[in-house]
Amino acid sequence: MLTSRLTVLTRPQLQCLPAKHLRFHNVGAFTVSWHFVAFYKFAVAKLRKKVYADFYRNYDSMKDFEEMKKAGIFQSAK
Repeated sequence: MLTSRLTVLTRPQLQCLPAKHLRFHNVGAFTVSWHFVAFYKFAVAKLRKKVYADFYRNYDSMKDFEEMKKAGIFQSAK
């Protein structure tokens, strides 16, 4: 009578447990890293390329050189 009320406990899974957790965490890490890559590309890299393009579109190196020469930065150029 006493044994009919007892339930049999399942044994804990000891084999392959780290492998299952590792698979789950690898998928999570892969997903998070791709989100970060997409964020960096659109928020930082694209913006940086645009700023460089805008700067060099109107940049005159000879004018900049003449201004630095007048300021006395170059000792060899007179």
